[in-house]
Amino acid sequence: MYEAPILVTGEIVNVLKQELAEVRLPNGKMTLGHLSKTLRSNDQELCQGQTVELEMTPFDFDSGRIARILDQGE
Repeated sequence: MYEAPILVTGEIVNVLKQELAEVRLPNGKMTLGHLSKTLRSNDQELCQGQTVELEMTPFDFDSGRIARILDQGE
């Protein structure tokens, strides 16, 4: 059965690779976020301090897809 993704905002704390970053959620939990294919094809870059919107499944809160970049940060 299909479960709709959970949308949550977070702040990038550390950029690990060009498409992978550690993100701090509003409750203080750290999670990994990877760029969605759409953002990757638009040559979006991740920077420390950016506010992003993550799509997470209800089954795994250790990682999520970065669906949008809300704030450009530093």
